[in-house]
Amino acid sequence: MKRYRITGLVLGILTLGLYSCYETFDPESYAPAVSIGGFTSTEEIAPTNLIAYWPFDGNYTEQVSNTSGENVGTSFGNGIKGQALDGANEAYVLFEPTQAILNLDSFTLAMWVNSQSTTEAGGIIGLVSLSNKNAFWGNLETFFENNSTNTNGKFRAHVQNDSLDTWVSKDGIVNLFNSWNHLTLTYDAPTSTFALYVNGTLSTTSQVAGFGNINWQNPGKMVFGTVQFQTTPSLTSSATSQPWASYLTGLLDEVRMYNVALKPNEVDALVKLEARGN
Repeated sequence: MKRYRITGLVLGILTLGLYSCYETFDPESYAPAVSIGGFTSTEEIAPTNLIAYWPFDGNYTEQVSNTSGENVGTSFGNGIKGQALDGANEAYVLFEPTQAILNLDSFTLAMWVNSQSTTEAGGIIGLVSLSNKNAFWGNLETFFENNSTNTNGKFRAHVQNDSLDTWVSKDGIVNLFNSWNHLTLTYDAPTSTFALYVNGTLSTTSQVAGFGNINWQNPGKMVFGTVQFQTTPSLTSSATSQPWASYLTGLLDEVRMYNVALKPNEVDALVKLEARGN
């Protein structure tokens, strides 16, 4: 009996050792990747057209060119994906635009924003801009307009092209503040058409006859977290700080620029995949 007990003990130890060589079965690790619009990752969306990407994941480096931005008073907070730029009063990030940004014809600008309202901020809230050294508004200026509320959020984008300029405006956006929202602005040069998507859904379009290929005027630095004339010193000779303008005292994350106007299914996939952390 003693011999059998010893034999059984040895078999038990061997069996335990054998099972310890294998990891616990995890059903999720065998599940197929989630596919949204035919994409399983944001990296699969127009990869050859992505010209700039700021994840703000603990640094201010643009990932395509590996170029660092200049921080003025911002920090990092919890993002929609990893970390995000955390703005503050009189705080922003400056970036020297790459040739790919300066040479755009069509474009897509996409970003996640978690902002307080313009009433709380005390003025319009600048998001992402490409400055124009000699004009009041930037070549590309995006911001939340004054008197925006969670029942009537107001987005504005100014775009300069040669001697032409235009505005993309959308009022009536609901739940725009104090929660994460995704904004995508596209411009298709062959059709001179702008489109704004809110959380992946087409919100407004506008066609500007003869707008054609983009040709920025007197471009200077890019700025994240305010408009071009609120920096110190101002990025334009045409204006200095305005009492009705303010800063993003909230979060900005996953800012991307493409040299094409993304298609609706690509915008939808980008939003849903980034929200899943993919």
